[in-house]
Amino acid sequence: MKNIFIILSKEIRTYFASPMAYIVAAAYLAITGFFFVASVSDAFSEATIRGYLAGATFFMIFMSPAITMRLIAEEQKLGTLELLLTSPVKEAEVVIGKFLASLVTVSVMIFFSLYFVILLYVFGDPDSGPLFNGIFGLVLYSSATLAIGLFASALSPNQIVGLIVGSGILTSLTIIDFISTRVSGIGSEILSFLQLGASFSVFDLGSLGVSESGHFADFSRGIFSLIDVVFYISVTIVFLLLTIIILESRRWR
Repeated sequence: MKNIFIILSKEIRTYFASPMAYIVAAAYLAITGFFFVASVSDAFSEATIRGYLAGATFFMIFMSPAITMRLIAEEQKLGTLELLLTSPVKEAEVVIGKFLASLVTVSVMIFFSLYFVILLYVFGDPDSGPLFNGIFGLVLYSSATLAIGLFASALSPNQIVGLIVGSGILTSLTIIDFISTRVSGIGSEILSFLQLGASFSVFDLGSLGVSESGHFADFSRGIFSLIDVVFYISVTIVFLLLTIIILESRRWR
């Protein structure tokens, strides 16, 4: 536990000591702010954060790999990964510490975006349950995307490769519903179940919505689903375990 905390603290200091975290956070707030404003600009729009959630899930496809791409790839490139793994630190501690650091970074961004919720309370009369259920779902979704990004970072010492592979995996798991509609039988059901985020469409600047598909769709509608919670936690655990396996394989090379 002590080693995890040390790695966590070191990575968080590294994040916020460089301009990258602030640039990514500014981009996140700007993009999600645009989606939020677009979704509540109609005269009879609902007091929800569905627009914000749509923008957030879209941006996470690229933001999560961008945040995690250096975590292991840079260690490999600089040759410090071997030193780290030969020290009295387990692979699992390295992976969990780096993952938690990225999750804390994203959670800070989500926290600052809560002013969207405050605006709804100031100018409207929203239902608190769906609002915070959506935020909870976004945190779970973020953890899954960050675990996938960390896995991609472990595949190569090149950060750009990690970014591309991570974004590719996330994009595939987001649009997989289009593939499932073209497959028959149990294969269609399996592919549909693997859809990580809900597809969304922007059909004009004042009307934006999330489609009724994917594990994030229920969260965007304010519905709590235990199946979706278990799915995101499972995806997170699976990709963290895969990352640990990759690091363990390097020890024996």
